[in-house]
Amino acid sequence: MIYLFHGTDTEKVRAKAFEWIAKARAKEQNLAYVRLSREELSDATLDEIAFSGGLFVKRMLVLIDDPYQAMKAAEDEEEGEEQGTNVLDAHLDALAASDNAIVILAPKLASAKAKKLAAKAKIEYSYDKNLSRAPATRGFNSALVNALAARSGEKLWLEIERALAAGDAPEMIHGLLHWKARDIMEKGARAWSPEEARKLSLDLIALLQESRRGGLDLSLALERFALAV
Repeated sequence: MIYLFHGTDTEKVRAKAFEWIAKARAKEQNLAYVRLSREELSDATLDEIAFSGGLFVKRMLVLIDDPYQAMKAAEDEEEGEEQGTNVLDAHLDALAASDNAIVILAPKLASAKAKKLAAKAKIEYSYDKNLSRAPATRGFNSALVNALAARSGEKLWLEIERALAAGDAPEMIHGLLHWKARDIMEKGARAWSPEEARKLSLDLIALLQESRRGGLDLSLALERFALAV
């Protein structure tokens, strides 16, 4: 089953998605949680997500984080364009029919793409800037991502420590950092060259994969990563 989080208010979309995931994990503690970035999606991975489960396998909670390239939705729709196909699109029916909980976090989707995904979703959560009057909930940590953009290892380490102390899950912190790395790749940043930004994104993917394989605890790995920035 698919749970779709989208909308033009990127910060609130991300915060609400991670808040939903935290509540789901607390409610069903035997869920096997996995977060996948756009770069990690493949036919084999999506098949495994859709069809895993049964007597010897836990039910899964999967976050697919920003699977579509960021685009200016308003401009695209004025030109009559639709966001390009993605490996995820070919697996939507299987994911929707799965017993696993599949959270698709996709800010700033063009409305045509959002409608197609919403039609497959069990529940759709949409947060647009012009409709969001309440202050942003905790979840999007601007000080954290700004420290990464500024390439300040000391500040980044401090913000990671503060986030962990406030109860933010390491997976959530990693998700924000990797989202910012991709944002830097797409928009540029004074402190990062294009090549360095790409390496930053790949390093964060590798860090998470190594932690999943039983390497260094993710919270410690994030702290070590910050000191090396």
